[in-house]
Amino acid sequence: MASRSAQATATSKKRKNVDREEAEQDVPGGAGALTTSSSSTKPYKSKVLILCSRGITYRMRHLMNDLANLITHGKKDAKLDSKHALPSINELADLNSCNHALYFESRRHSDLYLWASRCPNGPSIRFHVVNVHTMDEMKMTGNCLKGSRPIVTFGKEFEDEAHWKVCKEVLTNVFAVPKTARKAKPFVDHIISFSIVDGKIWFRNYQVTNCSYPSPLRPSPSIISHKNLI
Repeated sequence: MASRSAQATATSKKRKNVDREEAEQDVPGGAGALTTSSSSTKPYKSKVLILCSRGITYRMRHLMNDLANLITHGKKDAKLDSKHALPSINELADLNSCNHALYFESRRHSDLYLWASRCPNGPSIRFHVVNVHTMDEMKMTGNCLKGSRPIVTFGKEFEDEAHWKVCKEVLTNVFAVPKTARKAKPFVDHIISFSIVDGKIWFRNYQVTNCSYPSPLRPSPSIISHKNLI
């Protein structure tokens, strides 16, 4: 009886293997196609390491905090010693599972430089930050939701030359929040705009609001509601 039951079990296993091979043959590409399709649906994970050098002023620190609030998939780290900062950024990004980095470098307590890079193989871009206005200084009514995903827009000047295209790619990777970000919320209520004027990149953040007006006796669809940028 024991030998018969073992033989029946082996026969059923062979039948299952044959059925499985036939099913894989029916699918184009076999088992490899199934593996590829499952791996293609893997969510893209992107994190930005945000850190600064020692000796930054309060104004520079407020600017860094403002950008950290806009970058939902960002991760802040401690200050670095300016003498050995750049070689260790890739190591810190690897330890924090980040593939992009924003480094605020202060020189002589007056000049601020912003490094934007893709870790660990680059490219890296250094910007000289001028004409800074923090969120506390602005007296406007903009109040976009914290954690919402932005729409990142670029001017047509970014397509004129090769180095502007590289800047556009790096800035897109840093400021475009992916859907799979842990702290991202399913709302889009502000626009991050990059434009080039006089060889300088201007950064602006706009809030998108819905404005509705009281409908007249015969309302027109074009004037009932529209989008405003603040």
